[in-house]
Amino acid sequence: MSQKLTIAHWSEDDQPREKLRDKGPQALSNAELLAILIGSGTPGTSAVELMQNVLNDCKNNLNTLGKMTIRQLMDYKGIGEAKAITILAACELGKRRQQETPEERPDLGTATRVYNHMHPVMQDLDIEEFWLLLMNQNHRLIKKVRIARGGISEVTVDVRIIIREAVLSNATIIAVCHNHPSGSIRPSQADDNLTKGLKQACDFMRIKFMDHVIVADGAYYSYHEEGKV
Repeated sequence: MSQKLTIAHWSEDDQPREKLRDKGPQALSNAELLAILIGSGTPGTSAVELMQNVLNDCKNNLNTLGKMTIRQLMDYKGIGEAKAITILAACELGKRRQQETPEERPDLGTATRVYNHMHPVMQDLDIEEFWLLLMNQNHRLIKKVRIARGGISEVTVDVRIIIREAVLSNATIIAVCHNHPSGSIRPSQADDNLTKGLKQACDFMRIKFMDHVIVADGAYYSYHEEGKV
């Protein structure tokens, strides 16, 4: 009789950790996700097979699994107290997530909204900072990223970093903003050149470049509102 292979000896496509890393959590079965939590099975039985056995007894229902006790889980060979607690903790987190309301992502579809969102971040800065706002197709913020920090009157920005961040975040729309500690909202020639280069890069990558907003305390300049993007 041939010995069963453990997870470490399976093909890479069948290893749950690698599968999650390469294909995302949605690609994994419940047993595979649980196998990642418990880490190992027993000699001759992989963690995935062990969790398949447990789920089969629960009729493949995660709610039923969450109602099991630590002692009931420990009746399975290969599941000790620590693994049983880990499984029940994961079930409890899933239940609590269902009770949470989704976080409301701010709508940054206008220069005024960008300014109102970023002004509290920038109003007291005595040096220039350059920020990237990554958005989905509905102008909802995915995340904001500080790209660079500079001096009193300028900051150096690499367009390639901006495009990389947008691609990695699956953003379809971006806006950028930076502050002028002097209080002036008048764009410099360097600001104009950066905006032009960024617009060209976004067009090439099929990313919508919404705006470049210059933030001062109490006022802003929008390239979009001025018809320059």
